[in-house]
Amino acid sequence: MAKAATKEKTEAKKAKHETLGLTAEDLKQIYATMVLSRVLDERMWVLQRQGKAAFHISGMGHEALQVAAARAMEKGKDFLHPYYRDMAMVLFWGMTPKELLLSLLAKAGEPASGAHQMPAHYGHRKLNIVSGSSPVATQIPQAVGIALASKIRKEDAVTLVAFGEGATSKGDFHEAANFAGIHKLPVVFLCENNLYAISVHQSKQMAIEDVADRAPGYGFPGVVVDGNDVLACYEVMRIAVDRARKGEGPTLVEAKTYRIVPHSSDDDDRTYRSREEVEEWKKRDPIPRFRAYLQEQGILDAQGEREIRSWAAKQVDEATEFAEKAPLPDPSEAFKNVYAEE
Repeated sequence: MAKAATKEKTEAKKAKHETLGLTAEDLKQIYATMVLSRVLDERMWVLQRQGKAAFHISGMGHEALQVAAARAMEKGKDFLHPYYRDMAMVLFWGMTPKELLLSLLAKAGEPASGAHQMPAHYGHRKLNIVSGSSPVATQIPQAVGIALASKIRKEDAVTLVAFGEGATSKGDFHEAANFAGIHKLPVVFLCENNLYAISVHQSKQMAIEDVADRAPGYGFPGVVVDGNDVLACYEVMRIAVDRARKGEGPTLVEAKTYRIVPHSSDDDDRTYRSREEVEEWKKRDPIPRFRAYLQEQGILDAQGEREIRSWAAKQVDEATEFAEKAPLPDPSEAFKNVYAEE
């Protein structure tokens, strides 16, 4: 009994990340990816406003949950089916700023679609990142199909599919969830709930407070987590991925977060939400929040922070120069992978 009590006391003294099996280096990698994503996102806004890119859709404010989700998966084995805000997720998974800027500027060599798709349709065959379609929620049944194939083939693979809360108002979500629940498929549904489906507040699109409440109706658990807390998101996602890998079926993870910028470069969010609301949510920004934790734990000091910021800025500067100098696709490739070729 004395030994058991001592063990419990030792566990209680452990920091949150230690109880999750994450090292200081793991945390610095997570933080660096979040910072890189934010710096790259900011550069993309600038390029769009300069008229060099037609469109940009931002993931600012979503970085914590995205990197945590990717960290809970197994690279080289599992599949990601992201949605258009998931830049931090695909960066952690292995896509590079150069590849993402080729996509933004529709340049030759873009890995998702050969520059046929709009920006933010992330895809990378070698990394098991599946490019989504433009219509909202269509990636959800597609991801369930991938999970079904993995189960039929007896592959040790889990599929993660991400979407906003607005997507759960579409039939695609409900049909996919129903099918996945019936067949106990190895899929994790990640709802990045930022309160607004473009300009429509959650209260005007559903009569429930938590999207996660929908999961039990399809026979699997739904979990709500603070989407701006990296470690809380990682803990929940790890449990969900483990369940799927063990053959116990899907989980719906609802990560509550907020986009601190307009829906896209074509949106004026002043028409549907107050500046006071936005400023209040900026106080919960996941990047300074995680930085504070790292500082409290003695993992990151001022010099370390400067080094990460300098590294991120260099990565983005080099990628910008590379993408701007890259050639446009050859016009002869306009119909490649669009129509059958003789």
